[in-house]
Amino acid sequence: MDMPLAQTLAALHASAFTGAARWSPPAFQAAIEDRSCFLLLDGPDADPGGFALGRTVADEAELLTLVVAKPARRQGKGVRLLARFEDAARSRTAQAAFLEVAADNMPARSLYGRCGWSEAGRRSGYYDGVDALVLRKDL
Repeated sequence: MDMPLAQTLAALHASAFTGAARWSPPAFQAAIEDRSCFLLLDGPDADPGGFALGRTVADEAELLTLVVAKPARRQGKGVRLLARFEDAARSRTAQAAFLEVAADNMPARSLYGRCGWSEAGRRSGYYDGVDALVLRKDL
């Protein structure tokens, strides 16, 4: 994969996140090149309607970020991307998965709750003063 994809991902990510939570094109490029990471696109590389980026280490997976383009929200894409992430993590022998979500991100928290994720911890003030909830799901 090449830098234009990383730029596309960063632009889509910037449309959904603010401040320090936004990933840069070089951060996406590094993840794309990292063998422990895996990228799941919803749509073509040039114009994905969303994506999930995960990583596996030993028997654990981490959902690094999940984004659905604003016009494509509330159509089930987040649920499908999350299910694809879980399937990909299982295929990489992960037995449990983790993610972090801002405590005030109610749409994301609702999605994760509906999909069986539960709170496993909290990082105080992690996102520009907002707590991060650490969620876990057995795979």
